[in-house]
Amino acid sequence: MDVSLTLIVIMAVLFACGVYAMLERSLTRVLIGFLLLGNATNLLLLIVMGVPGSAPFFDSSEGSGDQQLSDPLPQALTLTAIVITFAVSAFLLALIYRSWQLGQADTVEDDEDDIAIRGRTDAEEDLMGDDEGEYADDDATTDFVGLATAPITVLHMRDHPAIDDAAPVDRPVGQASASRSATAESGDTHPSSEDER
Repeated sequence: MDVSLTLIVIMAVLFACGVYAMLERSLTRVLIGFLLLGNATNLLLLIVMGVPGSAPFFDSSEGSGDQQLSDPLPQALTLTAIVITFAVSAFLLALIYRSWQLGQADTVEDDEDDIAIRGRTDAEEDLMGDDEGEYADDDATTDFVGLATAPITVLHMRDHPAIDDAAPVDRPVGQASASRSATAESGDTHPSSEDER
């Protein structure tokens, strides 16, 4: 496989510049770094593809028998990388625009918690303990056993007087007359689905 050294050097430079730009605090530089990384990835896939050949769907029996076919997988991966780069770039542009609207700047600043964590010493970290050790002995379960601990309560018409459960219900034809007589006996004035038709 004959690979151009120029493409490898350009790819390495694009990767290095892209990573360096993504480590900045400015979101615009992060976007530029991401675009450089996307282009470097496309060059990497172009290098992996190797020597250009005939299209994969070309019938090699018509031409010379020693003609090589191009590998279609790097081509498909390159198209996928282009789409992913475009989508993430659009998302980053939306973040930059919103950041500029809110603070007239596109830089990411440290908040108070970041500064406090950075200021901790090793002794303070040891005093805080391991988070996993605190909860290792708990017999907590994720099953909601009692109704009082259930996160969702299903209310029915009989549970609360403000709930009107008069939605039409499809019933088989034989059960329709029985349900009509049952609702007439109970004094329910809501029409059934057959009455609405």
